[in-house]
Amino acid sequence: AVGEGSPGGSGRRVFSPAGEFREFSRRQLRDMERLFRQYDAGKDGFIDLMELKLMMEKLGAPQTHLGLKNMIKEVDEDLDSKLSFREFLLIFRKAAAGELQEDSGLHALARLSEIDVSTEGVKGAKNFFEAKAQAINEASRFEEEIKAEQEEKKKQAEELKQRKAAFKELQSTFTQ
Repeated sequence: AVGEGSPGGSGRRVFSPAGEFREFSRRQLRDMERLFRQYDAGKDGFIDLMELKLMMEKLGAPQTHLGLKNMIKEVDEDLDSKLSFREFLLIFRKAAAGELQEDSGLHALARLSEIDVSTEGVKGAKNFFEAKAQAINEASRFEEEIKAEQEEKKKQAEELKQRKAAFKELQSTFTQ
């Protein structure tokens, strides 16, 4: 996962997207991280103003300089005028919760990024008990996703093994 970017190692805990952003599936988090890395041109773990400008242009929703600054300000918790991966995820949390203004750049970013957060969404206060029940099932959902990924990897490894065996068999007929 993309780090939170505290170079001095000031004793801050390691940021765990799956732990903090439980409303998103592992696949959604992976897609969001891929999008973040794609536009982190400086590969420094942050999306700065110019990188955000490029991102919004590529997504077809260019913003003014002031608009870009306001986008960052809306989720910039550490006030460093750039987006860490955690702050980037906050955009999608706020979008799913309906906390972004329709005409805001962040709303456009969340809508155009092709990461559908509306299917899962963030539970509001009125859905508190429903969210509690879902939280209990959350761990098993992650376990199921991990098992499915492991099964897929096993299947791919087995197919590779079979292809290699078939190749060796074919090769031995030519070397005799």
